[in-house]
Amino acid sequence: MADLTFYTNPMSRGQIARWALHEAGADYEQVILDYGTTMKGEDYLAINPMGKVPAIVRGDDVVTECAAICAYLADAFSDAGLAPHDDERADYYRWLFFAAGPVEAAITNKSLGFAIDPDKEMTAGYGNYDRTVQVLSDHFADRDFVCGDRFTMADVYVGSHAAWGMEFGSITETENLKAYAARVSEREAYQRAKAIDGKLIAEAEAAKAG
Repeated sequence: MADLTFYTNPMSRGQIARWALHEAGADYEQVILDYGTTMKGEDYLAINPMGKVPAIVRGDDVVTECAAICAYLADAFSDAGLAPHDDERADYYRWLFFAAGPVEAAITNKSLGFAIDPDKEMTAGYGNYDRTVQVLSDHFADRDFVCGDRFTMADVYVGSHAAWGMEFGSITETENLKAYAARVSEREAYQRAKAIDGKLIAEAEAAKAG
C-alpha cells in the first residue's frame, strides 16, 4: 500500500514535490489533474480549496505548498536523513522560506512585468529583484548546499528555483547558482523524478497532436 497520494500535473510546481518524494523514499500513488477541469473539481477542491497542485495526502494529513511539502516529507520520512541537524536548523529554515517568500515573489513579479519603484521597495517584502537574486547567489559563494556541505530537503526547494529559474530565464544566471544547480541536478532522485514528469509531458503532447 502506498504511503500517500500525490496530486500533480507534470507542467507545474508538482515537479518539486515529486523530487522531494523520491528523495524521501516515499511510496506514493499519483493522481494527475488537468488545469481548469479536475483541478477545479469538487473532489480536489475538498483537498485544496485553491484548486492548485501539488498536494499530498497521508492518512489524515493534507499538505499543500511546495516548501511545506518538502519540510513535511523530511520529517515524516526521517530515515532519509534530509531534515536538518541541530546546527543546520537556522540555515535550513531561513533559506527554505527565503526561497518561498522573497525569491518566489520577486521572480513572479518580474515575469508578470511588475517593477518596484525604488521609493516603494519598503512595501515589498523582497525589496527588489536584483538584490534578492544576488543575496541567494552569494549564499553559495563558499558552500555546496543550503546548510553547508550536506544536502538536505531545503536543497530540493531552493535548488528547484535555481535550476528551473535559470533554465526558463526567471532567475538571473550567476556562476554560484550555475554550480549549485549542477550539483543538485546530478542527484539520482532528481533524475528519476524528472524522467517521470518528462514522460508524462511527452505523452500529453503526443495525445494533443494525435
